[in-house]
Amino acid sequence: MAVSKSAHGEIRMTDGSLWKNMLFLSVPLMLSQLLQVLFNMADVAVVGKFSSAEALGAVGSTTILVTLFTGFLIGMGSAVNVRVAQHLGARDKERTAASIRTSFVLCLATGCIITVLCLISARFMLELLGTKDDLIEGAVLYFRIYALGMPALGIFNFGNGVLSANGDTKRPLTYLMIAGILNVIFNLFFVIVCGMAEDGVALASIISQYVSAGLILIHMSRHGEDCTFRFRELKDGLDKFEEKRILGLGIPAGLQNAIFAVANLFIQSAVNSFDSVMVEGNAAAANADAVIYNIMAAFYTACSTFMGQNLGAAKRDRVLKSYFIGITYSFTAGAVLGGALFLFGKEFLSLFANDRAVIAAGLQRTRIMCFSYAFSAFMDCTIAACRGIGKSLAPTVIVIMGSCVFRVVWIYTVFAYFHTIPSLYLLYIFSWIITAAAEIICFAVSYKKLGPAGTLSY
Repeated sequence: MAVSKSAHGEIRMTDGSLWKNMLFLSVPLMLSQLLQVLFNMADVAVVGKFSSAEALGAVGSTTILVTLFTGFLIGMGSAVNVRVAQHLGARDKERTAASIRTSFVLCLATGCIITVLCLISARFMLELLGTKDDLIEGAVLYFRIYALGMPALGIFNFGNGVLSANGDTKRPLTYLMIAGILNVIFNLFFVIVCGMAEDGVALASIISQYVSAGLILIHMSRHGEDCTFRFRELKDGLDKFEEKRILGLGIPAGLQNAIFAVANLFIQSAVNSFDSVMVEGNAAAANADAVIYNIMAAFYTACSTFMGQNLGAAKRDRVLKSYFIGITYSFTAGAVLGGALFLFGKEFLSLFANDRAVIAAGLQRTRIMCFSYAFSAFMDCTIAACRGIGKSLAPTVIVIMGSCVFRVVWIYTVFAYFHTIPSLYLLYIFSWIITAAAEIICFAVSYKKLGPAGTLSY
């Protein structure tokens, strides 16, 4: 069976093969996620290769904060995706338009608020994280410049959410590729030619971010019958109902991403209790997380998008089937990639380290994590499914308790007692299983409340 597409090439979600259509929607999302990982690695590589160790350390010191705030914007983008998908499925052009213009304002405003917050409190936040004295000035400079790109990130996530809701994931991928190439070029230009350091890398980042935001806005203003956005439409004002619903989905999702970033600080502090070799080995092994998590995340996005459209179209059977297909795809991806990491762990670690002792230390982490990734699918895909049917607060509370609070408790009890790398990283699979069980119950209860037709409540 062929992939079902609209006249404009977007993947249709309310008819045709769910297996094929979800896969074809997910592949560009995967590539987008991987590109972002690779571009970030390129940033680090340029600084590390052509600048100083201090500049590299300064950029690295901001990673947790960058992850925290970009995660919040990604959460807002996921809310946009769900609401627009629901209205498109219901063939409600008026509410689709209201949702799009309201989403644009909210995402842009969120990006601007984050920018102001970061400019004002950059030094305070970095000092709170314990940034070393010899790195603090460079870290503050980098973070403040990088923060100027947050409005652009907000706009890109808005556009990506809207286009993905309509089955178009190729254009955001294309725009990201263009921006990523520009990012690398400007990195090299500012650092090598202009002799800049962390400030040059940050400047290159915000230029590429505004390019990607501009490209996606240009496309939405010129193309797309169902998902057009023009600035003159803003005169109609915000739709209060849509504003409430988008914030109701976006804020919990954003907070979840942010809290995960904070929880990782506790895990990193536990790793730091070992010698430098173990710390370096675990840092190298952690690169696998970004690749595998982001590939699996593509299926979560596809799951919530398909569920949202079919909910709007009152096709309850396809809503539930989308959930099970999303879990199947994401679990399989986690299992296959985890298996590959188990077989080729040494080769993977050798990309980031040359020292045999460091590689051996990293293998202690990969040998546990490679069997764990797949189980995260049950938790993360169920969270995406809850958002796809318009539920966000309860799933967020559950994931915070299960995957954040539980991990902190584990570190101060189980890990504190055994103080081994296996006793630390076993917390992932245990927290994922416990949280998944609670999330599945939450989804089952919410799904039953949809009513016999599975209709969307306005």
